[in-house]
Amino acid sequence: MHAKGKKLTDREQYTPGPAGGAQVLKDGEKWTLILVRELRHAPEQVWRALTDPAELREWAPFDSDGSLGTVGTTVKLTTVGAPTPRVTETKVTRADAPKALEYNWGGFDMRWELEALGGGTRLTLWTNIDRRYIAMGAAGWHISFDVLDRFLAGQPIGRIVGPDAMKFGWPRLNAEYAKQFGIETPNRPPNARSVEARPKDQR
Repeated sequence: MHAKGKKLTDREQYTPGPAGGAQVLKDGEKWTLILVRELRHAPEQVWRALTDPAELREWAPFDSDGSLGTVGTTVKLTTVGAPTPRVTETKVTRADAPKALEYNWGGFDMRWELEALGGGTRLTLWTNIDRRYIAMGAAGWHISFDVLDRFLAGQPIGRIVGPDAMKFGWPRLNAEYAKQFGIETPNRPPNARSVEARPKDQR
């Protein structure tokens, strides 16, 4: 385990890279966000990080009260960093270790695919997000994936979600993803119509 001082230093030094590895499938108002990240760790390691409650606590934007690794299991997922705790009771609909995992979180379908790539893993997440929040979601997952990568490498910096993410480049990523997705960047002054579009910025 790292000394706390070092962990804080690593966390303080963290800055996300430019927006990338994301695309959007647009079907009317239903948009699906697809995020791809190549990790230097084996699929079995990544699978554990996606399904084990203790490992999810290190990087994911939610806590789970049970393992997500078995199909048919019902678990409660609690959103972290939200102004009020949001709890979703969900059933794992697919758990094909260490390749594919599917469940629903807060009304969003979550589909993870893991593909062995050299000694590492190509991790792909498909999730349907309201089009107004899709750039925000991409920015949030981008940071979570960075934290996941460091956790798997044995250099945990602690998860960065909700208001915390504002201090770690989330506004820049949000604007970059909005531009990539061809949607209006929610960076107008707060007194403009943008208040509804950027609730996290207003806290």
